[in-house]
Amino acid sequence: MPRKLSTIAPQWWDYTTLEDDIIKDAAKLSLHQMKGLSRPGFKVVMYDTLEDFYLAEALEYIESWRASTPDNPVGICGPIGPTEQLPLVARLVNSLGIKLSSSHFWGMDEWYDGAKEVPVTHPLSFEKADRELCFNRIDRTLRMPEENLHFPQSDLKTYINSWEGVRCAVMQGGQGDIKHWAFNDPLPRKGKWRNSPPSPKEYRKMETRIVDLHPVTLAQNARTSGGGNITMVPQKAITVGPKETWKADKVSIWHAGNHDNPLGQRLTTLMISKGVADSSVPMSLLSDHPNVQFNFYKGGIGTCDIEMH
Repeated sequence: MPRKLSTIAPQWWDYTTLEDDIIKDAAKLSLHQMKGLSRPGFKVVMYDTLEDFYLAEALEYIESWRASTPDNPVGICGPIGPTEQLPLVARLVNSLGIKLSSSHFWGMDEWYDGAKEVPVTHPLSFEKADRELCFNRIDRTLRMPEENLHFPQSDLKTYINSWEGVRCAVMQGGQGDIKHWAFNDPLPRKGKWRNSPPSPKEYRKMETRIVDLHPVTLAQNARTSGGGNITMVPQKAITVGPKETWKADKVSIWHAGNHDNPLGQRLTTLMISKGVADSSVPMSLLSDHPNVQFNFYKGGIGTCDIEMH
C-alpha cells in the first residue's frame, strides 16, 4: 500500500509522508529530553551562547587542519549555511600561525545552472562565500595550496577523486527545512520511487551528483539568501553524496535555529537516536554513521507550542 502524499509537495517525498506518531512524539520533546537522546555513535551537545556555538564550530576546522601532515593529509568538508564560523576560522589560523600547506578543504555543494556549476561571480555562489568569508582572509604565507581546495563542479569525477588519499576528519553541515545535509534532498515521487522512497541502503550508495531540489529547499534559500526572490535560485545543485559522507571520520551538524524549525530539529534528533532511517527524511540516514554529533544553540531550539501571529 503506497504511503500518504506529501502535504507540502505531492510530487515529492518529504517528512510529511511519515506516520503521524513519530512527528507527534518529536514535537513533544523538551530541550532536556533532546539532550538525553545521545547514545553510542550519536552525541547531542548544547551551547548556551551563539559565541560559544560558532567558536566550537570554527575549532573543528583548526583541529582537523592541525592533524594534517605531508605524509597523512587531513581535511574538513564544510557548509554554506551556517557561515558565521568562517571568518572565525580565518582569524584563528592567522592568530595561531597555522601553516595549511598539507591541509585540505571540501566545499559541500554548489548551484548548477543547467549546464555547469555557477561561476564564482554568481551572487549565490557557495565557493564565492567560502573564499570571501574565510580563505581570502588567511595570510598568504599560511594558506593551503589552491589544489587542496576542492569545490563541486560539473566535472564530478575530479571532486569525487579528491576524496581518495586524504582523510576527512569532519564533515560539517547544517540542516535545512526539508531535513537535508548538503543538498541531499528527498527524491521526487515518480518512476521506481512512486509508491515508496528509496531504501536507506539505496540512498546511501549515492555519490556526488547533480540533483533536483525540493520546492521547500528553493523557498528556503530564497528566504535566507535572496530576500525571498525565488526566481533567482537555481533549481538544481551539485552536492556531496552519502558515499563521501561515510568516508568522513565524523559528521558534525550545527543547529543555530536559523535553517530549520523547532519540529525539524527535534524530528531528526529523535530518528537518529532511535535508529529510524527513512530517506524521506535524509538526515535520518545518519543513524547508521558511526560518529555523528548534533550541536544546538539552546536559544534556537524553540518549542512546538501553537502560537498565532
